[in-house]
Amino acid sequence: MDKMKVAIVGKVHQKGLEFLKDNEFEVLEVSNFDDQILKNELKFVDGILLRTTKLSKSVLSHCTNLKIISRHGVGYDNVDIDYLNRNKIALGITSTSNAVSVAEHVMSFFIYLTKNLSLSDSLVKKGDFERKSELPNFFELFEKKVLIVGFGRIGKEVAKRCQGFDMKVYVFDSFLDSNIIKKYNCIPIDKNEGLALADFVTVHLPLNDKTKNFISKTELDLMKKNSVIVNTSRGGIVDENSLYEALNSKLIKGAGMDVFETEPPSSNHPFFNLDNILLTPHNAALTLECRERMSLEASENIAYYLKDMSKLNKDNLVNKSFLKD
Repeated sequence: MDKMKVAIVGKVHQKGLEFLKDNEFEVLEVSNFDDQILKNELKFVDGILLRTTKLSKSVLSHCTNLKIISRHGVGYDNVDIDYLNRNKIALGITSTSNAVSVAEHVMSFFIYLTKNLSLSDSLVKKGDFERKSELPNFFELFEKKVLIVGFGRIGKEVAKRCQGFDMKVYVFDSFLDSNIIKKYNCIPIDKNEGLALADFVTVHLPLNDKTKNFISKTELDLMKKNSVIVNTSRGGIVDENSLYEALNSKLIKGAGMDVFETEPPSSNHPFFNLDNILLTPHNAALTLECRERMSLEASENIAYYLKDMSKLNKDNLVNKSFLKD
């Protein structure tokens, strides 16, 4: 009997590949993401483990044997979900793997942006140690107010860490009952009210038609002058033009952006001219530990869906309601 075939589209940690091979799958590693190459390479695979490459309807329509796509992460805006639903192809995510890593990245943004770490570092290295009193004010996290927009696994991990700094944690999540938010010792709040009182705002939403430009000029105008906003979810949720204007005019203190509307951003992106924004290359979830976990969990989604549904974490199936007969 021929082995079932799984394509790995994009580089992942070896742990996931080893798991698939140990479970008798034929593994195909794909590193050329041209549409025509993808159509040829993916034609007969049973499953796809997908990094960030876009899989369009045109490509997917050539995947005649495909039963599941498993995302190496939680976002899936690079997949035509409507096509998968219509054709009863499962979409899996790694819902339990990246929360800790991303939450730590958020806290790193908070600390870096409020402690003026780059300026302090530069001062010492230039031999200007005694000029420390000339540095701009920097701030504590202690008893500051943070608004977490979106309270899934990552939002909950951020809340836990903020509470460790004795911050006051507010949550806006229109899909959650307020009692669930209170269960985590957080305060449910309206979006605009939360933006107006927050010293820190961190966004944890999927990108879709409803969340595109979810934070725009209207929302940024509500924020306090010394506030910081962080986006580690998806580019486009925070409107980049509006954020640039808010930072350039010092309407808010600073921002941390791990994600961009177009990735990689253009070489002349206006953010690059600002000194009050910290940018990272969509790597909040790419700690070594997290890469291992995501690679393994994405591989387990495929293996268990195809061979042993009893072991599958059903919460990882995004479109399970479309898979029923």
